[in-house]
Amino acid sequence: MLFFYLISLPLTMGMVILTLKYFSSPDVPNYVLFTVGYTWFCSFSIIILVPADIWTTIFGNYSGGISFFWSLTYWSTFLLTWVVVPTIQGYEDAGDYTVVERLKNSLHENLVYYLCVGSIGLVGLILFIIFSKNWHVSGDILGFAMACSNTFGLVTGAFLLGFGLSEIPKGIWKNVDWTFRHKVLSHKVAKMAVKLDDAHQEFSSAIVVAQVTSNQITNHDPLRPYMNIIDNMLYQMLKEDPSFKPQGGRFGENDMDYNTDKKSMAMLRRRLRIAREEYCRYRSEYSSFVLEALELEDTVRNYERRNITGWKFVSSIKPERTGKLGPSFDMMEFIWRCVVRKQLEKLLAIILGCISAAILLAEATILPAGVDLSLFSILINSVGKQEMLVQVAAFVPLLYMCICTYFSLFKIGMLMFYSLTPRQTSSVSLLMICSMVARYAPPISYNFLNLIRIPDNGKTIFEKRMGNIDDAVPFFGKGFNKIYPLIMVIYTLLHVTNFFDRVIDYFGNWRIFKFQDQDDDADEFDSSGLIILQKERAWLERGHRVGEHIIPLARNFSSMNVDIEPGSNNTMTSAVIGTMSQQFKPLNEEVQHVTSRETIIKNHSSTREHQKKQASNTTSTLEESTSFKSVIRPTSEKLSLKWESMMSGLVNFKSILEVKNYLPLRQTEENTLSSIASSSESLDDIFQRLKRPTLDLRDYGADNDRMF
Repeated sequence: MLFFYLISLPLTMGMVILTLKYFSSPDVPNYVLFTVGYTWFCSFSIIILVPADIWTTIFGNYSGGISFFWSLTYWSTFLLTWVVVPTIQGYEDAGDYTVVERLKNSLHENLVYYLCVGSIGLVGLILFIIFSKNWHVSGDILGFAMACSNTFGLVTGAFLLGFGLSEIPKGIWKNVDWTFRHKVLSHKVAKMAVKLDDAHQEFSSAIVVAQVTSNQITNHDPLRPYMNIIDNMLYQMLKEDPSFKPQGGRFGENDMDYNTDKKSMAMLRRRLRIAREEYCRYRSEYSSFVLEALELEDTVRNYERRNITGWKFVSSIKPERTGKLGPSFDMMEFIWRCVVRKQLEKLLAIILGCISAAILLAEATILPAGVDLSLFSILINSVGKQEMLVQVAAFVPLLYMCICTYFSLFKIGMLMFYSLTPRQTSSVSLLMICSMVARYAPPISYNFLNLIRIPDNGKTIFEKRMGNIDDAVPFFGKGFNKIYPLIMVIYTLLHVTNFFDRVIDYFGNWRIFKFQDQDDDADEFDSSGLIILQKERAWLERGHRVGEHIIPLARNFSSMNVDIEPGSNNTMTSAVIGTMSQQFKPLNEEVQHVTSRETIIKNHSSTREHQKKQASNTTSTLEESTSFKSVIRPTSEKLSLKWESMMSGLVNFKSILEVKNYLPLRQTEENTLSSIASSSESLDDIFQRLKRPTLDLRDYGADNDRMF
């Protein structure tokens, strides 16, 4: 028990504190931090109590401390999950102005939730009285209550565990490929830029509504004190983020009703707070994706030019290291980013894959009574009476099972319910996440204990306190705790073989039930994401911050979804993707300096000839497909002229991107000046060229409508 008291508990406390500091937003109040921290501590304490409980059960060293900690942690998480956290969550989500009103609103919002939970508990108690002979025994009632409360977690947690067991090793293995990861990041950057633009517009709209409402309320109005609170909150928001520039705000028809009563003012306050939280969250996620993509591009360039740079990492977004140890640190960074990290990630994926296979094997062999094929059970029983080895052998697979379950839980929850963003996670999201963590910690631990065969059919203290759902409610069926893991194993194998994706793809109208995976974004590069990365790199080189000028850029992209949609046969899209993908092909620096200008000229001439052939083929096809040649001939000539002018604009745009992509990492002064001149081109000029093909195609469609 010395290992548990001196090492496990302090490590758990430190991990909880560091996790809270990493994810929580600066606006999270202290009582929310304390509630979330205590909930996480109790949940993680359950996980570290399991190895200590196994060791005391195997060697018969029962301790009153283990029993006390089990009661404290389990019932603390139970009360926090079902009572305390939902109440505080509703309190934090409310926009009312007093503590009593916010509590009243929280209780009202959770009333339906409490009624459902109470009804289920009442039905369970009635069933227990009917089917149990010794219903008057308080211990059986508590065991039945614990078993029923964890049945939901056992069943749903099994599917979450199976999803994580297959996705985590597979995801790590796929992301080792630099090209695959770069394609995924190009899609993530493009999508996050649009989300950031939408959040910026919503925040701007909320500011406009608040200012208009404030101007409508006079100083003698009874609602003026509440409006002053909103004005002070808005002033504090803009003071904390002086770089935010409201633009694109809208004033809708329903935005005139916020000055009617106190409740509407509370709704305005809540809207302003949520809009600001979403904007900060999307800005943080966008910056992280952009920096990761730019660092990945630098990693690829340095690896391709390792013989030229002398195995030193040269970053284009960070200042050059100086001093005597600068070159040594550059070489160490190159070895880590370009060589060691990739191999370690592959090794980690293989190890986690083997652990996943061992867990599936152990889950599949729970049902046979005389067979013990659980590698973890064999390892724990073979280490002897060494306390530290027993607890480590039990803690590592249990921790991995928790990571897999929480990975699936967070991935599904972040799509619909909450968000988990470093340093930008709101109070409501933190409370909901801690509730989910506390709800699944006991079922995961109970599932792991089923994988361990203790000699003489011994039962741990946790299993005794947990209760047995088979004994409490017989109509669930004997052996329920041994049957549901088999369902999880079957589900995991089907998921590994992409069975569900194939079924959904076969029935095309079922695609609405399919979650978008990163594999869907790895088929090709996203042209809009590549252009955004190109502009962000240019802005970083000129001293700007990531995302400082992204709003007008993303706003133009959001209005051009037809032109930049991935997978389309648009000439601009294919040209941008073809140009940007050249970064991932080996380059020779000497040949690059000599022939770059000649190559660009040849590419321009060949592109013009190819595009003229396409225009002539299109014209001939149009002439042959109709009998009205006299009417079509002048229209086709007009179309060919428009097509040629459109292609000349695209060739100019392509030349700019090619010149940028083929510049060396450390440029001469002449190349630097030319790069700055090209990157400083106004956004209006760029998007005017990008929109030109769309305008021409619209004219072509209008001409066809007039013809027929």
